[in-house]
Amino acid sequence: RPRGMAGAPSALLLLLAPAMPGGNLPTAITLEAAKASATRIAHFPPCLLGSQSATRRAILQAAGVDFAVLVPEVDERAIGDRGGDPGPLVRAVAVAKADALVARLKADPGLAEGRPWLVTGDQVVTFQGHIREKPESSDEALAFIESYARGPCATVQAICVHDLATGNRAVGVDVAEVHLAPLPSALAWSLAAEPEMLQCAGGLMIEHPALQPYVERVDGTLDSVMGLSTRLLASLAAEHRAGLARPD
Repeated sequence: RPRGMAGAPSALLLLLAPAMPGGNLPTAITLEAAKASATRIAHFPPCLLGSQSATRRAILQAAGVDFAVLVPEVDERAIGDRGGDPGPLVRAVAVAKADALVARLKADPGLAEGRPWLVTGDQVVTFQGHIREKPESSDEALAFIESYARGPCATVQAICVHDLATGNRAVGVDVAEVHLAPLPSALAWSLAAEPEMLQCAGGLMIEHPALQPYVERVDGTLDSVMGLSTRLLASLAAEHRAGLARPD
């Protein structure tokens, strides 16, 4: 019998599934959950967001940040060790995205549009310390889904805030864990058979209505799981204001 969602936030509708590739956009309920998860950030300078994620844009907008989008061209798979510690990996990718945008803005400064800061980031899904990619088959999706009854899965994200005027940057990593109750076998099979599961890292689509009753708790903030921790972002902004940010 599934346990209820006592203690879980009411906005817990989407957690681990980012915007799907190939033109598939998050649903309206996903974007509303993203907005509801954000904490407003005071006195954050206008910035360029180096991400094409609709959920990250929704979170940043709800946080009250003035931003424009400029997507970096980076081969993420060529960076870092995807079989190692996910923290240094996401940090390296976030920094590489910032570096790519800095180089692009040097060639075309007008793209900055008077926005002094860059915000870039990266996130992966992990289970027992190992990074999980998108499942290659429904069988692998089923194995992923059933494994979450044995322990929590997690999102590991990094954010880089870069000051275009000084070249200083602050980088941080945030981790959130999602705990699921065991799913009935029939439900696990049904979910694994859905084509959308093959587009979700870790084979996990928490916004699926059938999964919501099995979410026991989230250790961390909802916006972190959804791709952009406003708590971490505010902390990195504070580092800049305190003069603690340095060139990478």
